[in-house]
Amino acid sequence: MNKLVCLIPALCITACATAPAPAGGPSVPLINSAGHVIGTIAASQATDGVAFRIHAMGLPPGVHGIHVHPVGRCDPPDFSTAGTHWNPTNKQHGLNNPNGPHAGDMPNVTVDTNGAIDATVGLPHANMAQLLDADGSSVMIHANADDYVSQPAGNSGAKIACAVIGPPAK
Repeated sequence: MNKLVCLIPALCITACATAPAPAGGPSVPLINSAGHVIGTIAASQATDGVAFRIHAMGLPPGVHGIHVHPVGRCDPPDFSTAGTHWNPTNKQHGLNNPNGPHAGDMPNVTVDTNGAIDATVGLPHANMAQLLDADGSSVMIHANADDYVSQPAGNSGAKIACAVIGPPAK
């Protein structure tokens, strides 16, 4: 009996240990079209995809489209070096499109009246390994709300902020 009592705490230490933090990258800078750092984005693996935690100031108030782009480059002012939306399955744009969505399509985010955002948005059916490939990926915030159906980017307008979800360090 004493052996069993001694074994129970050891089992609890092993079985009750806290699960490791989700795999993901550190907070990375979010820059605006002038190249100024306005906040951070942190990506982490979640059970249903990838979660992006966004903290930023200095954005226009309102609802904005947000998408993942396939190249980890954010060259201002237009961020075109990030490529088009991440779309490895060759679908149409839009969360409400019967022929979509792109793998990089996410729900809109809302910036408060002070130009701040503190939100988490999810990218379902993705994983960090896909985003952290050889050339990385990027997260883009657009000027307008995504209408979730229009091609090629939901009428979400200009790219106004970008963060690199970089390739793994070598």
